[in-house]
Amino acid sequence: MDVFKIAAFSDGNSGGNPAGVVVADKLPNADEMQAIAAEIGFSETAFATAQDNSWKVRYFSPETEVPFCGHATIALGAVLARLRGDGRFELSLNDATISVEGTQNGGLVSATLQSPSTSSVKAKRELVQSALNLFGYRAEDLDNRIPPSVANAGATHLILALSSRELLSKMNYDLDSGRELMHTAGLVTISLIFAETEQMFHARNAFAVGGVLEDPATGAAAAALAGYLRDLDWPHNGAINIIQGEDMGMKSLLKAEIPAAAGSSIRVSGTARMI
Repeated sequence: MDVFKIAAFSDGNSGGNPAGVVVADKLPNADEMQAIAAEIGFSETAFATAQDNSWKVRYFSPETEVPFCGHATIALGAVLARLRGDGRFELSLNDATISVEGTQNGGLVSATLQSPSTSSVKAKRELVQSALNLFGYRAEDLDNRIPPSVANAGATHLILALSSRELLSKMNYDLDSGRELMHTAGLVTISLIFAETEQMFHARNAFAVGGVLEDPATGAAAAALAGYLRDLDWPHNGAINIIQGEDMGMKSLLKAEIPAAAGSSIRVSGTARMI
């Protein structure tokens, strides 16, 4: 069993979201994977084993298993490119089949994941109010061009668009209260965003259910946001760029390509660096 530590969606040779990647001849049982993820201590660890022409993959945070993790998938793509050479790798998750591509570029690896299909629904008023209360925001702090939504691209996220970058920079909340809200609502993260332009977004993702206050880069949430913007008929022109982790001192860069077909997979790409 080989353990790797990778920063996914890095800003060149700095920043990015650290993820663990464990490549094994056979996946350990769930309790063992949970313990390994807790020991590694990053927000997510991907566990992978080769099977036929694909890879079986499961994802664990320090506290729980999650159905899909974007930055850990990018990290896995970087590891597989290092181990097997540049290429496309088919991944079999618990509830979906996706792929990741990895291309080596000196000390960095460029990686692109193909997300599960996307969906979005209007967020219920009670959930939105609970989230606003959690963060200390008011309804008038929201950007009414992008109404609150519960969006999914392999994992479920509440998306709240704020009306200014300053409001986003002030994000803070009680971890235990956030964990309770997210567990109750079935959310993996609460994604707070600010639209600097129609194609450039700043994001912060509360990840209390994973045992951390905030995630520096969240590929699954980026895919969910991109799918929601497509459902919203937002003028994305086929792609959006997301800056995340800046307020944590871990600047991360994500790109999401958005095909026209409703519900179709989103391509999320970035670079990854070895830690």
